[in-house]
Amino acid sequence: MAAASVERSYEDSPLIAEANRLMDRLPGYRVEIIGGQLLASPPPDGPHARALTKLMRPFIAAGLDDGPTEVLQGVGLWLPTGSEDYVIPDLAVVDADIDDHLIENNCYDPVCFRLVLEVTSSNFRSDLRTKVAAYAEAKVPVYVIVDREHRRLHVLTGPAGRDYAAHRVHSPGERVVLPASLGAEVTLDVTGVLEAGRRKQAPDRE
Repeated sequence: MAAASVERSYEDSPLIAEANRLMDRLPGYRVEIIGGQLLASPPPDGPHARALTKLMRPFIAAGLDDGPTEVLQGVGLWLPTGSEDYVIPDLAVVDADIDDHLIENNCYDPVCFRLVLEVTSSNFRSDLRTKVAAYAEAKVPVYVIVDREHRRLHVLTGPAGRDYAAHRVHSPGERVVLPASLGAEVTLDVTGVLEAGRRKQAPDRE
């Protein structure tokens, strides 16, 4: 059953109104609300975007962007953790009927999401801690984290309460096969993904 979309006034959604004001003042920032707290992330750097481009390829090659699913960047996921909570994962595999599940503020029912993926930036602790609990409570089946800070790839499956039943950490040199629940076999090359996301040292300026 599709979730009914809800439009509320700013008086009824003060946090969302503040989030929208923040985005107006900070162009390029991603603003989310988790547990009633505003989280503002700076614009991604080039390697972050490069890693996402590389990550999309195996999902698309597996046929997940054509048919019953789609592969999308930056689509909002409405959270069950608070009356105004939402997140915007870097990448997601969603059911193709996602448009029928719009809830509010351009965010969609988590029932549509088969996988969410985050590529860490300066606020990497949020991806590794806060969002683990948020996505688990939303019952997102698979959560993948590209941890650029520690050069690891995390695959979390089996949401259970505020955590995941299985949390596997993969290092460079490994090839990771994601769960079949996505609808196709997807293999990620950990080295390739981490190298794409590696920050290059800025050249010295005289």
